[in-house]
Amino acid sequence: MEFRQLQYFVKVARKQHVTQAAEELHVAQSAVSRQIHQLEEELGVQLFVQKGRNLQLTPVGRLFLSRVETILTDLERAVGELHEFLDPELGEIRIGFPHSLGISLLPTVVAEFRKSHPNVRFRLRQGTYASLIKDVVDGKVDLSFISPFPENHDQVSGELLLSEELYAILPPGHMLAEYQMITLDQLKDESFVMFSELYSLRRIVMDACKKAGFTPRIEFEGEETDTIRGLVAAGMGVSLLPEMALTESSPLMPAKVRVSDPQVTRTIGLIRRGGGEKLPLVAEMFRRFLIDFFQSK
Repeated sequence: MEFRQLQYFVKVARKQHVTQAAEELHVAQSAVSRQIHQLEEELGVQLFVQKGRNLQLTPVGRLFLSRVETILTDLERAVGELHEFLDPELGEIRIGFPHSLGISLLPTVVAEFRKSHPNVRFRLRQGTYASLIKDVVDGKVDLSFISPFPENHDQVSGELLLSEELYAILPPGHMLAEYQMITLDQLKDESFVMFSELYSLRRIVMDACKKAGFTPRIEFEGEETDTIRGLVAAGMGVSLLPEMALTESSPLMPAKVRVSDPQVTRTIGLIRRGGGEKLPLVAEMFRRFLIDFFQSK
């Protein structure tokens, strides 16, 4: 069994298509097919079945994929740690983040860090609350921004970086759009544009509405702050978004109004794998930088 075979197998499993996998690997399609066939022969099992134009993992293929991904991740991390031991300034930081922090916070801190460490590379992995925790636990990232910050979790540890206020966003012509501040129950009869259930911001908004005495009527769902913001600006409903997601300007922007009673906030933290495991040197440098960066704000 060769390392190259495992790489090809993982790529085909992710793309579910030999041609697309070959294109990303920059090799001939026949080479990928040959390596997969040889791997199946050596293992004595069928890893894929044809389904239309795509390939689908068999049950044993799914089991094998989970093990191979762990092996490749550990090997990749070992190579990275070796390079970082020789020179942390040439290392790579693998960091996860939720979409809402990718608009301004992540680019800001990465740019600031690279002023002092210009040769450090970043590998970014976007995800939802649950997937980001899993990525940290599985070792797919060294660190992850997360919101809300998990105060007590048996598999990850970390630091609370900041709390951020959520604002009501309204169509520009809405009767409350010119107010300086509103109470949340003033929106109880409105249609809401909400994040899907995979996203922690949805739970924060739902809990706040419940505290205000109502259950929001959800008209539209989305998975990105840009989508939520655009739908509200187009008059499809109202929503609540973090201030950080409202810094960007575009031709179609909703009105932004502060909310009281209850004030709605979210926590943002940085997590790493628990159990006292040491971070790679370059990741530890970045962690300490982030703590100092947010403490100085």
